[in-house]
Amino acid sequence: MSNAIGNDIQALEQQAHRAAAAGQRDVAMKAWERILSVDPNHVTTLTAIGRFSLRGGDLVSAKRAFHRVIDIDGRDPQQWVNLALACKGLRDDAAEEAAIKGALTADPMDLLALLMRATMLERQGKPHKASSAFAAAAAVAPPMDQLHPDLRPSVQYAIDYKSRYDAEFGSFMDEFLTPYFADHHGENLKRFRDSVDIMLGRKRRYDSVSMVQHYPGLAQIEFFERADFPWLDAFEDATDTIRHEFLGVLESEQGFVPYITYPQDVPLNQWAELNNSPDWSAFHLQKRGADVPANAAKCPATMQLLMTAPQPVQYRRTPAAMFSLLKPRTRIPPHTGVSNVRLVTHLPLIVPDSCGFRVGNEVREWIPGNAWVFDDTIEHEAWNNSDKLRVVLIFDIWHPHLSLAEREMITALAAGVDKYVGDAGNFDL
Repeated sequence: MSNAIGNDIQALEQQAHRAAAAGQRDVAMKAWERILSVDPNHVTTLTAIGRFSLRGGDLVSAKRAFHRVIDIDGRDPQQWVNLALACKGLRDDAAEEAAIKGALTADPMDLLALLMRATMLERQGKPHKASSAFAAAAAVAPPMDQLHPDLRPSVQYAIDYKSRYDAEFGSFMDEFLTPYFADHHGENLKRFRDSVDIMLGRKRRYDSVSMVQHYPGLAQIEFFERADFPWLDAFEDATDTIRHEFLGVLESEQGFVPYITYPQDVPLNQWAELNNSPDWSAFHLQKRGADVPANAAKCPATMQLLMTAPQPVQYRRTPAAMFSLLKPRTRIPPHTGVSNVRLVTHLPLIVPDSCGFRVGNEVREWIPGNAWVFDDTIEHEAWNNSDKLRVVLIFDIWHPHLSLAEREMITALAAGVDKYVGDAGNFDL
């Protein structure tokens, strides 16, 4: 196409645009027709005619123009969306469905096409398919504040629809399964209940996310059954003694250090507020695989009990044990641990009201003297919303599903890493 013809088309496009904006339909159509007489396959002009006709209620002309665009090109999902809108207005369900399919074939992640497919399925009385379609739209949608204002109501509707569907589905399944649960009264069906809640969207799926070493095949359990650790009875029975030793070191005000201590030049992400802060501090009894002599000497009963726990042995890494102090109005952000070969034990000593702890989907309150064991490679967080200090004895143990041979090999692995890296790096395990 010569430059002169190109300039003529550009001038005619501008004329048509001004006329269309002023509501001068005949003037606009004449300009567009002159363009098409020169270039019958001018996609921009055909699209403009289609949109102008759609706005004016001439759905037949709009459909015809959009069909021609697709016949010429068809690579842009918006071209198919335009056709779908015209077909919808004409109540041509089959053509609308085909056009939406064309849009999603061009781009399976196109948000507008996904929303149109979902609303079409809802209109057709297909709630199960509509729920899946609305869920797909909500999944690809950016955060609300990044969405075009015109799309926000539709995306919110998609979220609300899926939520309502899941609630109705959940109510149905709860009622349906009630007699089956009755048949198995007394059985431990927590895992099954969790699986149903995850399927219905009532809970999230949380997997072990070990920051350094992930050991495959180990059970991923948020809180382990307390009965699996009978040796914890001795710790619970000695709670008053352990608390007394802690209060003694607290009175001295010596040996407490911030729990998070990253150098200033390290990216901190969620730890920025707590880095080198006394709001979350520790009194280490064992650190990096060795006793802290000055601190351990002040807590002989606690140290004696720690010797009875199946603590992991990883050179310059574990065992580790501490009194963890969380000051008033402090929150530990969601995070995951280093390796799933170790589990973490909590023995609460001082717990004011308004304190809590979450691992995965499960939220618990500490109760002084009641210990628990959890997998810290599953996302967890803690908070103290009170005006008083919260204190917990924390120490790690071997994952109970590791064999003796596996434990010995993990110990050897830590020694090998240390021999290779030495003081030159910080390769935690």
